[in-house]
Amino acid sequence: MHEEFWQARWARNEIGFHLKEVNPHLQACWAQLAVPAGSEVLVPLCGKSLDMPWLAAQGQRVLGIELAAKAVTDFFAEQGLSPAVRADGALQRHEDAGIAVLQGDFFAVEPAQTAGCTAFYDRAALIALPAEMRRRYVAQLQRLLPAGAVGMLVTLDYPQEQMSGPPFAVDDAEVRALYGEGWELELLLCSDALEGNWRFIERGLSRLEERVYRLRRRG
Repeated sequence: MHEEFWQARWARNEIGFHLKEVNPHLQACWAQLAVPAGSEVLVPLCGKSLDMPWLAAQGQRVLGIELAAKAVTDFFAEQGLSPAVRADGALQRHEDAGIAVLQGDFFAVEPAQTAGCTAFYDRAALIALPAEMRRRYVAQLQRLLPAGAVGMLVTLDYPQEQMSGPPFAVDDAEVRALYGEGWELELLLCSDALEGNWRFIERGLSRLEERVYRLRRRG
């Protein structure tokens, strides 16, 4: 899933991964992270997620990272915001109303650009990446966040042979292998996400589980 793939998806408005509401797991579980008000939250591969305004409304500062320029433009337009735009390293920084989005390649982000972030939220980043990119993603996330940083991770798990991703299946064992060395990890919930989810039923899935984890970066 390289740049051309995602740019084409946004250009064709093929964004079934975009939720038209705030993620209910975020609303239910975010308080368990005990992120202090005023903290900056990193949201990798953020798209135009409505979770960002929700986090801002909880008193957090938000720093999203998104590859597709159209996603960033659409996000601020749909929120009725007029962001200031400036170059920031190899990326473009768009910012208004306590929400900043770095537009460009996640792997080109430098720690200085995320120096204020002490938390992160990942609903659709890890599961958007094929297996060979997921370890690189986790390494970059660890590079960008300080010791003690906390995070919330949402994953999907299903028989991968029944559907080609994205979103990809990332089971509990893989999550623990990816994050086990650098992060403390706690499973907050595991729910059946298949019932009534016709988009995935029609794609042939026999099982779909959604898991939510709380993570803390080790020193």
